[in-house]
Amino acid sequence: MKKFVGSFLMMVVLMLALVACSNNDEEDTDSGNGENADGKTEITFWHAMSGINGEALEDIVNKFNEQSDSVSVEAIYQGSYDDSLNKLRAVGGSDEAPAIVQVFEIGTKYMSESGFITPMQEFIDSDNFDVSNLEENILSYYQLDGDLYSMPFNTSNAVMFYNKDMFRDAGLDPDNPPSTFSEMIEAAEALSDDDTYGFTMATIGWFFEQLMANQGALYLDNDNGRSGDATEALVNSEEGLNIFNWLNEMNQAETFRNYGSNWDDPRGPFFAGQVGMYLDSTANTAQVLENSAFEVGTAFLPSADGMEPQGVVVGGASLWITNQVPEEDQEAAWEFVKFMTNADVQAEWAAATGYFPITPAAYEEDVLKDVYEEYPVYKTAVEQLENTTVSPATQGALTEVLPEARKIIETALGEMYEGRDPQEALDDAAQKITDSLD
Repeated sequence: MKKFVGSFLMMVVLMLALVACSNNDEEDTDSGNGENADGKTEITFWHAMSGINGEALEDIVNKFNEQSDSVSVEAIYQGSYDDSLNKLRAVGGSDEAPAIVQVFEIGTKYMSESGFITPMQEFIDSDNFDVSNLEENILSYYQLDGDLYSMPFNTSNAVMFYNKDMFRDAGLDPDNPPSTFSEMIEAAEALSDDDTYGFTMATIGWFFEQLMANQGALYLDNDNGRSGDATEALVNSEEGLNIFNWLNEMNQAETFRNYGSNWDDPRGPFFAGQVGMYLDSTANTAQVLENSAFEVGTAFLPSADGMEPQGVVVGGASLWITNQVPEEDQEAAWEFVKFMTNADVQAEWAAATGYFPITPAAYEEDVLKDVYEEYPVYKTAVEQLENTTVSPATQGALTEVLPEARKIIETALGEMYEGRDPQEALDDAAQKITDSLD
């Protein structure tokens, strides 16, 4: 009997020891060392790329994982830019946050002040990383007081796509697209008939910002919120009214049609040959070429008459490293971020999508040179960026309420298309944005 009791007690002790070891193992896992079965530091990367762009991103992540001996990245699609940022807000202050997150450009103000991130400048300084190898006109958007808070990755601007076949049929020069508001009005009239419209653009506030910047106009006071917090919207300036009046004139002449406020709304009609010209992001270049059964042309954004074009604000998104993961994971994230700036990676990305490289050396890579040679329409965005004059206007507005401001502008445009006076709609929008700034 004593032997049995002794054996039983020994078994109990062993079981308790195993449970203790098991609990310790769980605590180690929760600590976030992030090592996978291969001994690599495993980190997560939240992104908002879908379709062709999402496939291209997955290819690049796989390429990184194959060449890295120490880091493994898991790319996880989080929906739209808004969806991704909202999810980050929900977990940003906890250990559920990813190591890297892709955030659209207008999230810069929020992210820089969120307390969720480690500024990219810290990694740049500690690693003596040379940012002079990157495109200055792109870096300028993401720099705050001279420091880089995130690394630009997928960078775009707005261009005009047009149907060269329709231009020929209408007696217009397909190699000489309109470049001013008045020329656009004339071309839209020539391209319109009972079944087609000369021009359209999605009712998206980003296009208004681009057209303002191209006139050298500020969207907000205090240098677009870059020399101090913005307190007043300037969208109802002469330059803002130029845009509204231009669109209103074509809308009333029925040479313009408002298809809606989603990015895809004007794309279908353009692909179907129902619209001669439309504005879109350069990020959609590959999709336009794939879906158009006609010869596609691209052109710079039109400018207001009598004004020298100033260029565009960079769009797209950048990569942020969060501070809610261990330092080891942050260093691993930095290795991935550096990889994404390599010339060959940027060339591959630009060739597959239509975004343009943040690394000028990428233009010398064969994969991109071949695409530009076969499809010159890709080069328009690059040339437009190179012709941009860096100023507070072209650096873009910096404020946490910019997503809301865009919605306000979109509402004002929609009301104008329904018959509201352009000045009245714009004044109302300016007041609402200013109220939001308060």
